[in-house]
Amino acid sequence: MSRRWERTPRNPVPSLLKSLLEDHLDPGYAAAAAEHTTDRPATARAWLTAGLVVTGVVLGVAFAHNRADDPGTDGARAEILASLDATDTRVDTVAAQRDRLTDAVAAQRAELVADDARGAAALDALTAAEDAAATSPVHGPGVTVTLTDPAARPNLSDSSQRPSTRSATILDRDLQSVVNALWAGGAEAVAVGGVRIGPGVTIRQAGGAMLVDNQPVFSPYTVDAIGPTTRMHTDFVVSDAYLRLAGIHQLYGVGFTITEDAELELPAAPARTVESAREKETR
Repeated sequence: MSRRWERTPRNPVPSLLKSLLEDHLDPGYAAAAAEHTTDRPATARAWLTAGLVVTGVVLGVAFAHNRADDPGTDGARAEILASLDATDTRVDTVAAQRDRLTDAVAAQRAELVADDARGAAALDALTAAEDAAATSPVHGPGVTVTLTDPAARPNLSDSSQRPSTRSATILDRDLQSVVNALWAGGAEAVAVGGVRIGPGVTIRQAGGAMLVDNQPVFSPYTVDAIGPTTRMHTDFVVSDAYLRLAGIHQLYGVGFTITEDAELELPAAPARTVESAREKETR
């Protein structure tokens, strides 16, 4: 009986499948590797060194070019700061001239109605309206609330200091709560950072800067209030604003103090021109 079937493999492995399982690389890779090994190592290192040198030169030239054109360089920064200083000087000069003219107009107005009872009454009503609109400077006893960020902000006039991207700890709503608490405590006049608070004056943040009536103020923020000193101090300590400040003091290290002053001087708020108005209807 023939036993040829025993010598025949039951599961023959195709040659292609066997080559795929045993030979993981294409023969072309082996040939290329063998050809590459014939190169001299010194030549390869020379080409590598030359490539690194060319790359370094290109990167250095690009960095120098960008550095020269960068608007944040010291030269451009100094020019911008000089322009800002000149603008501030012009603004101060114009503001001083405005104050002198305002005083001259007030004196002339008082002189014209000095002998007229009707005119004097109208002038008194106008003065009361100006006081309500905070357009006249005031002085008297009051309290000062000072809020300080836990870390000092960079001095923008010093080119060696760079502004930080850290968000401000003291927010505009913190100052707003302090102002509202002082008004509720009987304040007759309030100023934040030397800027008088009047009708239409806003306290807000823009790009990390604190703006009061669109004028930047910086930490430490001072809130001066003229009025009954004892009442304002007592009411502020029991107000929600005080609790809010106590909370951010414990969480973020914000500093705040309350002091009484026998004599505070607050400037006048800028007068705004009324374009249109109508009398409020009474029921």
